[in-house]
Amino acid sequence: MTYCLGILLTSGLVMAADSRSNAGIDDFTSVYKLDLIDVPGKRVIVILSAGNLATTQSVITQLREYSDHGGPRDLHKVKTMYEAAKAVGDTLREVIARDGSYVAPYGSAAGSFIVGGQIAGEAPRLFQIYTAGNFIEASPRSRYLQLGETKYGKPILDRALRFDSPLDQAAKLALLSFDAAMRSDLSVAMPIDILRYEADSFCSTNRASLEKDDPYWSALRTAYGDGLAALVERLPPPPDWSA
Repeated sequence: MTYCLGILLTSGLVMAADSRSNAGIDDFTSVYKLDLIDVPGKRVIVILSAGNLATTQSVITQLREYSDHGGPRDLHKVKTMYEAAKAVGDTLREVIARDGSYVAPYGSAAGSFIVGGQIAGEAPRLFQIYTAGNFIEASPRSRYLQLGETKYGKPILDRALRFDSPLDQAAKLALLSFDAAMRSDLSVAMPIDILRYEADSFCSTNRASLEKDDPYWSALRTAYGDGLAALVERLPPPPDWSA
């Protein structure tokens, strides 16, 4: 399984994905689920993927080949992020139409994506593409999108994330969301690939791949855990309901 998270802000985007993939309870591998197609100064497009690994990798490979060789869904040439999301959805439909019936006897060919980024001339945008190839767009009211094991990492985002949250604040919340998911679900695991994109920068260099022994990751988890414990200690005890 996996956990992918995209956050839309007035200040930009935070995109993150874990790297866990498994084919059984004792067969775990680590794969990249954050892919980047950018033209410095003109566009940054980030694609997060979840689901059948063969399906999602085939979609990404086809999109890269289209972009490298001027194919019909060249992400270097689409004029809007809506067109980019449509290109991902159309390619996903193509892959499932080709492979789905062959995969069916052995499992599901389903795949899904989060596509975020900015193309010159419009603000940053964020989309979630479903297995059917259709998609929804994030907004100030629905400012984050998730794939995979979403339930454990959701509460902290609902409590603390705002559309006007600073980029660094949102990145901290994103990582704590992953911490919550990993504490409760073995199908989410390190490393975490994360990108902070500042609106109108058209620069994708503020990215990292965090391993479990990363100093910042360790310090963040420790400080958050200690802070929660201290807060609970300070909260008033429940009244005596037997009275």
